[in-house]
Amino acid sequence: MTYDVWLPIPADEIDGLPAPASGGADGPRYRFWDGGPDFPADPADCAFYVVPYMKGSEVAVRPMSAMGSVRVVQTLSAGTDHITPGLPGLPAGVALCNAKGVHEASTAELTLALILASLRGIPRFVRGQDAEEWRDGFYPALADKSVLIVGYGSIGAAVEDRLAPFECARVERVARSARTTARGPVRALAELPELLPRADVVVLSTPLTADTRHLVDAAFLGRMKDGALLVNVARGPVVDTEALLAETGRGRLTAALDVTDPEPLPPGHPLWHAPGVLISPHVGGSTSAFLPRAKRLLADQLTRFATGGELRNRVLTTG
Repeated sequence: MTYDVWLPIPADEIDGLPAPASGGADGPRYRFWDGGPDFPADPADCAFYVVPYMKGSEVAVRPMSAMGSVRVVQTLSAGTDHITPGLPGLPAGVALCNAKGVHEASTAELTLALILASLRGIPRFVRGQDAEEWRDGFYPALADKSVLIVGYGSIGAAVEDRLAPFECARVERVARSARTTARGPVRALAELPELLPRADVVVLSTPLTADTRHLVDAAFLGRMKDGALLVNVARGPVVDTEALLAETGRGRLTAALDVTDPEPLPPGHPLWHAPGVLISPHVGGSTSAFLPRAKRLLADQLTRFATGGELRNRVLTTG
């Protein structure tokens, strides 16, 4: 049997893919599509759809309603919320898989960079250098601080791995449901009101779902201690932007945001100049580590698909 595979990376740049169909032999036909206006082939013939990376929900879902033969939708992101609008139009039995294992290291690196830059005053030093001003003084350290990780999946665990050398006083973990890990207990979301007041740094690495949209609202922020730092490497809408602006505007909280709502953040938006807010442009996973890891994931997934093996990182099955 021959079938189409849509890839946002040219197939000849990915080592280890199953051999393509040729000379009448069965196998995949690789079609390159990175979100451009024209489809590379009829979407109805696509069996394995790899979603273009960082092209937005509108592009991601555009061919999906016509993909009547698709069996797998594979994202190259850890989150799958941008694909959710297209799922109702798919046939039953389609596997939705994410890119677990691709982004953890890069996102955790950026998380630590944002924490350290915010606490140690790096943005103030950069502005001081531009102004030729020597801005010395005492600044907060990460050492002896308490950190709360909200969303303890593979990225949250990778963040904790990198916190280990920094001599934090305490690291606490929260996920949708409670469980126990080798590092200690993971508390349920319902326990946030108890945990928030004792955290100096709150890291958000939770998926965006109906339950986590605006999880960080005025009540959440109000429970955080004076002077605490909020770090968002999850999705922008996990945070109520207006509520955050109110707290940072009063100088009670600071924030480091790799994601925002809206995103991209438009010129003139008050978040750009909110006091104590550091913004990076959604680059948690966009590093030199991405492409080699993404290629390895695709080669492995497509080999599993071609041989009838168990797919990795299955998030859900439609229908």
